[in-house]
Amino acid sequence: MSVTNADPASVSALVSARPKQLYTDAERARRDSTKWTLVQGVLAPLQFLVFLISLALVIRYLLTGAGYEVATWSIVIKTGVLLLIMVTGAIWEKVVFGQYLFAPAFFWEDVFSFAVIALHLLYIFALWTAALAPVALMYLALAAYAAYVVNAGQFIWKLRMARRDAEARA
Repeated sequence: MSVTNADPASVSALVSARPKQLYTDAERARRDSTKWTLVQGVLAPLQFLVFLISLALVIRYLLTGAGYEVATWSIVIKTGVLLLIMVTGAIWEKVVFGQYLFAPAFFWEDVFSFAVIALHLLYIFALWTAALAPVALMYLALAAYAAYVVNAGQFIWKLRMARRDAEARA
């Protein structure tokens, strides 16, 4: 069926089936001009590096029984970096989209971010209250890290979508 012979309802359905742009022109301009984009661009790889180091330390402890204290500190540091990137990300979202969290373009990423934060803070609570034995704490950290990997994947996918959108506009 060619578009010239199609009825208006069919053409409308095809147009609405195209993926929605991640950013409007105004949002893109705000994203590109705010310092918070750079902050997020620095913190995201830093958090990933902290994650990789901590993951190695947690696995080392689980495999050998050595290094509990350093693994614990690495999880606490990872949690701190996670909270920092969440706060600065909320500020970025406010600047770009006009609301601190749950902007439509990043709604599900924000929802899952809260699950990631909850698991990290549950670890901190369990550590602080001695609610779990060391091995159980490390497995809780691994669960938090698995959720973090999923969430990071969500954001990488959105970054890729934004790049494709920019290429399509060019």
